[in-house]
Amino acid sequence: MRRDTGDTGARPDARGVPGTGAHGVLAGRVLTASPGRMLGVDAGRMLAVDAGRGIPSDGPVPEHGRSPMAGVTVRPGERRISPVFLGIAAVSAAAGWAAWTGFAERPGLAVFLFVTAAWVVSLCLHEYAHARTALHAGDLTVGARGYLTLNPVKYTHALLSVVLPVLFVVMGGIGLPGGAVYIERSRIRGRLRHSLISAAGPLTNVLFALVCTAPFWLGAADGVPRGFRQALAFLALLQVTAAILNLLPVPGLDGYGVVEPWLSRAVRRQAEPLAPFGLLIVFALLWLPSLNGAFFDAVHTVLRGLGVGEPDTYCGFELYRFWQTDDLCAVSR
Repeated sequence: MRRDTGDTGARPDARGVPGTGAHGVLAGRVLTASPGRMLGVDAGRMLAVDAGRGIPSDGPVPEHGRSPMAGVTVRPGERRISPVFLGIAAVSAAAGWAAWTGFAERPGLAVFLFVTAAWVVSLCLHEYAHARTALHAGDLTVGARGYLTLNPVKYTHALLSVVLPVLFVVMGGIGLPGGAVYIERSRIRGRLRHSLISAAGPLTNVLFALVCTAPFWLGAADGVPRGFRQALAFLALLQVTAAILNLLPVPGLDGYGVVEPWLSRAVRRQAEPLAPFGLLIVFALLWLPSLNGAFFDAVHTVLRGLGVGEPDTYCGFELYRFWQTDDLCAVSR
């Protein structure tokens, strides 16, 4: 387990401005990491929540008249796409080709590799969107931290932020957000920019879902091989679950990060103790049959609106778990 200190491992603030810290997006959630009080452990990281500063107000004037971006640049190499990401994308493409052509001896294995690799790719794009938006909003330190390279190692605790989400996919077909980027919120001016940084990740999941379901809402699904079509349907389900979960206005999730800058300081202080446990609370509530049913009803309503039926998502999930494929969903070579 890695424990993050007040500056989350980032380079020290060269400006000498007291109280300057970094806010983070962990598992798609906006959190504060500054010399404040420690509130809890989540996804293998110790989360620090700012004690009293909150989200900066619109247009704060930096002390000493210094620019919040002074002395920070983004080098060309810091934007170069990581070979690790390209390798994962290549695995997804090769497995997708095998699922499409029926080349694989076991179609379910090809679906498993395709969906898993594509899911990790979507995790990287989610965190990249947070970081890229923060870059344009004024935090140039995201480049030095490697967030613009799409390297999953830079975003994640390998066990808890990659393996755990995959286990949730295998066990329950839920897109558990993973990954982390730390944003120096003190460098960013304006509440709207803070909200956009939080919204960027879930909107990436929405875009990914639209791409996955394109054959369905374009009316071309019949021309797609059955196994690949069902794999796309299941991958789309993961994206929709991730987007809905992330957009819930629960402290610790992206949805709360969107509205947080517009809340009063008193409300933010009351909500901040819940932030490290927000996702855990949501998943505990999803164990309740009534709430679980309502959640997946909402998910399937969205998917039906995109032309994806439950039989395709069900069989996609069964193919993904190739070691116990339902005979009704078996795909012949």
